[in-house]
Order: sequence, then C-alpha cells, then structure tokens
Amino acid sequence: MKTLYIECNMGAAGDMLMSALYELLEDKESFLNTMNSLGLPGVHLEAASAVTSGISGTHMKVTVHGEEEDEHLHHHEHDHDHDHDHEHEHEHHHDHDHCHDHEHEHHHEHDHDHHHDHDHDHEHHHHHHATPGHIAHLIDHLPLPEEVKTHAKAVYDAIAQAEAKAHGCPVGDVHYHEVGALDAVADVAGVCYALYLLKPDKIVVSPIHVGSGTVKCAHGIMPVPAPATAALLSGVPTYGGEIKGELCTPTGAALLTHFAQSFGSMPVLNVEKVGYGVGTRQFEQANCVRAFWGESQEGGNGEIVELVCNIDDMTGEALAFAGEQLLAAGALDVYSVPGTMKKGRPGHVLTVLCDAGKERELAQAVLRHTTTNGLRVRRCEKYFLTPGSKTVDTPWGAVRVKTAEGFGISHAKPEYEDAAALARENGLPLAAVLEAVKKGL
Repeated sequence: MKTLYIECNMGAAGDMLMSALYELLEDKESFLNTMNSLGLPGVHLEAASAVTSGISGTHMKVTVHGEEEDEHLHHHEHDHDHDHDHEHEHEHHHDHDHCHDHEHEHHHEHDHDHHHDHDHDHEHHHHHHATPGHIAHLIDHLPLPEEVKTHAKAVYDAIAQAEAKAHGCPVGDVHYHEVGALDAVADVAGVCYALYLLKPDKIVVSPIHVGSGTVKCAHGIMPVPAPATAALLSGVPTYGGEIKGELCTPTGAALLTHFAQSFGSMPVLNVEKVGYGVGTRQFEQANCVRAFWGESQEGGNGEIVELVCNIDDMTGEALAFAGEQLLAAGALDVYSVPGTMKKGRPGHVLTVLCDAGKERELAQAVLRHTTTNGLRVRRCEKYFLTPGSKTVDTPWGAVRVKTAEGFGISHAKPEYEDAAALARENGLPLAAVLEAVKKGL
C-alpha cells in the first residue's frame, strides 16, 4: 500500500510540511497554480530551493501583500531569551492567536523556522482580526474539492479549541491576526490539498521534537511547547532536547494529529521518493521535515485496541448505562454479545474499541462502570478507509454524503436525516431522494 512517513526530528510547521509534500507531487506546477488561484487576499506561494546542513530541499515561501511574515515581526514584543527563540517567529503566528483581550500573546510562538507562518505584522493590518467563524467561511469559499475543505476546517477547529483552552476563553472569542490568518489558511489548505493529490493509503508520523526552553513575549515568558501546541499534541509521542526554541507550531501539530493514523518509527518501506521541507533558520543539524513516500508491505493501515471482559451479574439497564459512559469517555465503539459464563450462568461479553492512546483511561472506565474485576487487552492491526464528506444537490435540496476511500475502494452513503427531511417536505418516497443523490455522485 502507498505509505507516507513524516519525520519530525526538528518539529513541524505548516509551511515545512507543505514544502515536503510538494516535493513528492508529480505535477508541482499545477499544485502551485491552484494554490495561487484560490483568491486569498494578497497571498502568493513560491517554491524556493533551500539548503540546510548541506541538504537541498524546498522552502515554500508564502507572502501576504508581497512580504513574508517573519520579515515584519514585532521584535520589540518578543525580547527572546534564547538564541533560537527567534526561529519561531514566523512560524506560529498565523495559527492561533488570542482571546479578544490577549491580543499578542502568541506572536512569539511563531518564531520558528517556518518563516512562512507569517505574522500579523503589517502595521496597516495590525488591528484586523479573524474569528474561527471567519476562517471557516473563508475556507468554505475556496475553489478546492469538498474533501480538502472539510479537512482544512477540521484542522482549524482543532487549533481554535486548543487556543481557547490555552487562554481560558470560549472558542468564539479566539482571534487570529488577519495577515497571520491568511498565511495559515494557505499552509493548512496547501497541506490538505497535497495529501488529497497524493492519496496515501497510510500515514505514519515519527515522535515529534517540540524543542525546549522558554520564549519571552510582551505578556510574559511562555514555556515550550506553547500551551496550545501542548494541548494539540496530547496523547502523541513527543520529546524535547538541547535545542532551545519552539520547533513545533500549533499549525504543524494540528495537521499532524489530524492526518496521522499512527505515530512511531519508520515502517518497512520500499522508498520511492523523499521530500525535504526546509525551514529558514540554521541549526547544527538539518532543519527540515522529511516525507518518505513508498510501498509498505504491512497488512493494515492502522491499529486499534480491544478491551474485553465477561460479565454475568449486571442488568441490561446497568450494562446499557455503562456503555453510554464508556462512549462519553472516548471509546470508538462499545458492544456486547450474549454468552454462557462459568457454572452455566447467562451473561455478556463486553467489548470496548479505542485508540491506543486511550487504552489506560478506557480500561479504568470499564472497571469503574461495570462489575468486572479484570479485562483483557488486544492490540489489533486494522484496515480502514479514510473518511470524508461531500454535498450532493438534488431537485429538492442538498444532501450531505459520507465518503470513505482507500486501497482503490470508495464508498458513499447519504446522510439519512438529510434525505428523510427532503422526502417529508416534498411528499416523496425516501427511495426517490436516495436515487437522486446516487445520480449526483
């Protein structure tokens, strides 16, 4: 199966990820033409050759109104303590930002090697901000496939949630600096579009180097990783080190956690191409994200954990309540099948499916909400199709459709509630609406 392995030995930012994936594309010119025709105000992408520690790669230069964000950083607001703090400067600005009253909290976070995450620095744009709602509206109107826009909005939703958590404010109060927001939308859309074109069957990401130390900004000294980045990387293998500064930006963290199907070492891979996304800052080691593309011989494209136990002393109502609590705690699925327990007692075999990172939490939840005193853990490889969504127009209105693709297979299933609503409103059989959706696929 076609496998993409992303190596984050120097963290990751949106532009570095886009640069690495760009190098893997067959038609690079078409990708750039599409990105530059999106209609993002003043935004332009240029793929520039770059070198880090003797390794050549690509730096995706994203400019807003003709300038890269890190060219106009508010240095007086950062006052960084460490030599490498500046490296983040451009990086993150775009992503996140602040709650309405913390206007510049994150500028520093961007000081990263990913220049492109350009700042809000243009003075004439300095007081213009965008909310998560504005960003979603902007993405919705980009001339890109629906699948790409769905992924892009999900990435931005994750960033907004993390920023809100970091600042202790409602998601709707998070504000992005206008110029930085445009820069970040280009990065996020570019990564989502590049992956749409590559169509990997499996995406594996290495443990992520987040950097170390602190960064001083106008409102105080922030630890590395910044709170929003730390929130996004919850449950993901990360590490620090001697390199001072913020190596992984919120945008990079959101993109990696959204698309990665697993984290770990590089799988056995017949490598066909390697893409190098180069950052602008110089370190003693190569400052780049590497993307390996090739054929994997592994069977599945992910893994899942099964928690299993036998229960013979709970009522149906109590077992149903336990299932609800387990789903609320993050289980992917909960189900039971009848069985005969020891001494011939009727009972149930309860199975809980969860991601590997949730194993301990869900195991404890099973013990808390059921009468079992123990459970079995099975770590399973799994095959799955990558989910997506699209909208199909019918003579009576639009219907959302769930999609799933992978291994050369594609599935599409109309949302029942959408189709049923149109059938009720127009006095039609449900089958008539579903047939119209099928024709529009």
